[in-house]
This record gives sequence, structure tokens and C-alpha cells, in this order.
Amino acid sequence: MKNSTAKGAYDVRTPVLITGAGPAGLTLSLALSRYGIPHILLEMFPGAAHTPRAHITNQRTMEIFRDLGIEEAIKQKATSADGMWSNAWISTLAGKEVFRSEAWGAGEEHAPRYAKASPSGMCNISQNIMEPVLIEAIEDIGVADLRFSHKLESFEQDDEGINAVVIEVQTGLSYKVRADYLIGSDGARSMVAKELALPFEGDMGVGADAGIGTVIYAWFKADLTRYVAYRPGTMYWTTGQSGINFVNVAPWNEWIAGWSLPPGVAHDPNLDEETVIRRISEAIGDSTVEISLKSVSTWTMNKMWATRYGEGRVWCMGDAVHRHPPMNGLGSNTSVADAYNLAWKLKLILEGKAGKHLLKSYETERQPIGEQIVNRAWDSVVGFWGRFYGEFLGIHPNANPEDIQCSLQQLREDGPEADTHRAKFEQLKEEVLDPAFNALGVELGYRYRTGARVDDGSPEPLVSGHPDVNYEATTWPGARLPHAWIEKGLRRISTLDLVGRGQFVLLTGRGGGCWYEAAKAAEQLTGVQVIVIQIDSRFGTVRDPLRYWAKVRGTDSDGGVLVRPDGHVAWRAQTATGAVDLPAVMTEILGVRDPAEAAPVTSITADLKQTAQVGV
Repeated sequence: MKNSTAKGAYDVRTPVLITGAGPAGLTLSLALSRYGIPHILLEMFPGAAHTPRAHITNQRTMEIFRDLGIEEAIKQKATSADGMWSNAWISTLAGKEVFRSEAWGAGEEHAPRYAKASPSGMCNISQNIMEPVLIEAIEDIGVADLRFSHKLESFEQDDEGINAVVIEVQTGLSYKVRADYLIGSDGARSMVAKELALPFEGDMGVGADAGIGTVIYAWFKADLTRYVAYRPGTMYWTTGQSGINFVNVAPWNEWIAGWSLPPGVAHDPNLDEETVIRRISEAIGDSTVEISLKSVSTWTMNKMWATRYGEGRVWCMGDAVHRHPPMNGLGSNTSVADAYNLAWKLKLILEGKAGKHLLKSYETERQPIGEQIVNRAWDSVVGFWGRFYGEFLGIHPNANPEDIQCSLQQLREDGPEADTHRAKFEQLKEEVLDPAFNALGVELGYRYRTGARVDDGSPEPLVSGHPDVNYEATTWPGARLPHAWIEKGLRRISTLDLVGRGQFVLLTGRGGGCWYEAAKAAEQLTGVQVIVIQIDSRFGTVRDPLRYWAKVRGTDSDGGVLVRPDGHVAWRAQTATGAVDLPAVMTEILGVRDPAEAAPVTSITADLKQTAQVGV
């Protein structure tokens, strides 16, 4: 990328230019559309994803979709958590089952803690089904300019914006775009990340380190209801010679069959339709099942993350900055969260209500999360294939088939030795399977320790048990606002329904009337509205009848919890006396000026203190 101060002539002008219409790019486009920010979204292909790709959609993503107005539309096309709970290890689908565990927070052991943590449920929806839902919502709003079959060819940035060259793929014609900001959501081979020379750690194609070579994915249709409906799940893992694992795309007649080549082997010459169908049939274990092959693709496992996400007016998100195996189902979910974090910051900056410091916070907040999820997914691969398949089941690339069958048979036998072998499962379940398939902590409990937050002086709460598995509700600044069921009028809603929609919200309770004046003062100082919601006020309609919110709010009733547009806590004050600090806090978060220069707040201190003492 070249840095230039010469703007030159351009054909199109837009505040934001997004390249790449995957989960990250589409989520950013939808959020900006909801916020009323015009933008152009480029996608080199003619439409949405044409293959299943990512499919596990976790609670945090569904919460984001809830705020963006598409949760119900997604749920209508997805498989709910009730159809995801089983994780079965099988000889063949029609054959003997070796072992079974719970997955995706949907089984009896994990479902209560998942339900307590969020108003939204996990679901299974493939990318080729999910993306059209986002596209339809974006088009219905009418703010975005979606340009499929248009490719970003090059770009230059200067102090005031971006000059980009775009090619219309079908005709080869090019045109120039002038944008205030360029966002690269252009995938694992990101041109934008490459041109920015973003530094990465880790490596591509590292499957051999876990005994896995190139992975083959065969997408097919077959009615397997008979073998799976009684144990509904998204994945079925074979232990037989086929080496095939089944991924459900749509219950129970659309699937992916996946298997890996030996380490060091890049290509399989036997991927003709007849051979692939025969291999799938053997793994099903029922030759009467009719199989229709849709496509075959290959991919390799990556373990790589960017240490920087952008510079100046060009930023990257999604697979452009974190690339990892599909274990844990974190890829598209993290991409959606990247976009949701970035959207409200772009909005405020483009409206002239925030400084560059706020945009930089996108990197300082999301980069550690990107690094975390790459390593979590990789640890799951190593633990799953090394310890569970290798040590427990005796299945590894150099294993003798007879030894594998002997190990599997022992799991079904009686006696002390077999009991000891089976007992290992419980240990591996806690150490390997739950961190891979029931990782609520990493899915929902991540916290921003730096960035657009103001410390309240309290230590970060510790998470009991495995930090990737367990989730602790907290309003510690940087954490996601805890979900609690409350009431508004005659409706039951979540605390998360009180926030979002591109707005800052201050939650308080009885005696917290002074926060209204503090919010007005903050708006006068920054130009950004802070909506105050007083729970259990004499005059309000929002109530906490069962004190669910009171148990997790982390403040006194008259204290305040300031929540950002993305649902993360920006700051909190234990009591109403903290109201005097709200204008300075907002100034610091928005990065309009150095917090040390926020002297004007002292002029309202006396009035706010007096109001705090009176209470409402």
C-alpha cells in the first residue's frame, strides 16, 4: 500500500468502503445500516456463500443479531439447540455407538448454565443459509450499496481518506472510489491485510503438527433420519476405517462428510463422484441409503493471528486477522463480534463525536480475543485428536487396525480393567471435550481489559474452574452486560434488550435520579446522548420483580452501570455519588480530548452532588 496526500479524481464517494461480504462484512453492513451510515459493500463473487462453511452460531452472535433485528429470521432457518445436544462416536452411523457426550450447551448437564447466561440460544445454521438473511435485512433498510461481482483492486490512504480502485468482475471495467474508511473483511487471503503488511504470528497449514493432513469435505444429501434423529447433533465421529466425520447441514438430509489425508499428503487422486459416494456409504453402514453428492472441496488447518488490525483509515476484521481450525465453532462468531465492535465506533467518528482514540480501541479490544480464539481452537484440535482419539480410543495415523478394534472393544467389556479405561472418559471430558464443545466462557465471557472502558478501581473478578468453559456474570468494566430477566410494562425482557441500537445506556435503580442530570451534562460536553433507565423507579415501567438484576448489577441500587452500544460495560459507579464523574468518563471513552483536559465537568459538580443526596 502506498501513502499519498494526492486525492485525485474519483467516480464514487462513500463514508465507508467494505470489501468482503462474509459474516464480518455483512454484519458490519447491517449495523451501519441500522445506524443510518451510508456505505458500499464489495464482494468479488456474484452472491452469498454457495457452500455450507461455518455453521455453529453461538449465543453471543444471536444476541448481536437480536439487537440488529434478525434473530427471529435466523431462528426460523436454523436448527435450535434441541437438535444439537448429541456428540456421538460411532463405528458407522448404522453400527455400534462407542461413546456419546453433550455438546453446544444443549444437554442436561450444560443447558441450565447456558440458559441462565443469555436470552438467546445456540443454533446450527450454515453460512450459505445465514448470509441471505443478512443480505435481505440490509437491502430492506436501503442505506447500503451492495455490489456483488465487484472486486477491490488497489487502494491508497492519506490523512483524510482512501482512494480505491474497484473492478467490475464480469466486464473488467474499473472505477475509483473515495472513502473516509476502508474495512477489509476479505477472508484468510486478505488483500487488505497483505497490503497493510499486518504482522502475524503462527503459521498456515499446520495440521501435520496434530497428525492431520489436507482435509476433504464432501457435501451431500441423504436421508439419515433413522440413524440420528434419536440422538440429534451437529457432528458424528466415526472410529472405523473410513475415518469420516459427519457434519449436519440441515436435519436430517443434508450433510458434510469430512476426512483428512495423512500428514504431508496434499492431494487425494480418488475424489471422483463414484469413489466419494462409496466411501460415504461405507461410513453410513447402510448401502440402501441413497446419496446425492453436491460438491467436494479441500482445505488445510491454520493457526495464525494478526498482532495489529490496521492503521490510519484502513482496518481489517474476521478471517483477515484470525485464522484457525473449525473446532469450537468460533470463526464466524468472532467475525460477527469484530464487526459489531467496530460499527458503533465508526458511527461516532463519522458523526464527529469521537476521536481517533476510539477507533484504535477496536484493535486493543479485539486483537487479544482473536489471539485467544485461535489458540483455543488449536488446543481443542491437539487435545481432541491427540488425547481423546490417540490416547483414549487408540486411533492415530500409525495405529494398527486390530489394535484400534481391541481398544474399542474394551470399552464395551466388563471387569476392572475396562472400568478403568471407561473412567478415563470423565477426565478427558472435563479436560478436552468440554473446552471444545461447551466453552461458554470463551463464547460469551470474554472481557475487554483495555480500550473504550474506564476502570472503576475494582479488581477483575476471577472465574471459578476452567476459564474457557465457565462463565461468571459481572458488570466489571469491559465485560458484556449480564443477562437477567426483568419486566417492562407487561412484557418479560432481558437486560440486554435495554441496551444496544447504537446508543449508550446508563442503568440505575431506586435513588438514582441524579443520573439524569449527569447524562445531560455528558451530552452537553460530548454531543453523545446517554439514555438513563431507572429500574424499579416509582415512576418507571422497568421492574426487577425477582431481583435477578439486583444479584448481578455489581452496584448499589442508586449506582450506575454505563453500557456501550455493543452491550459491553464501559464503566460503573457503586453509588449515586459517582454521577459527577459521568461527563469525564464519556469524554475519555470517546477520545474527543485527553481526559486530563475535561475540566468543564467541575462546573456541574455541585449541582450533581446535591441531586445525588436527594435521590429519586
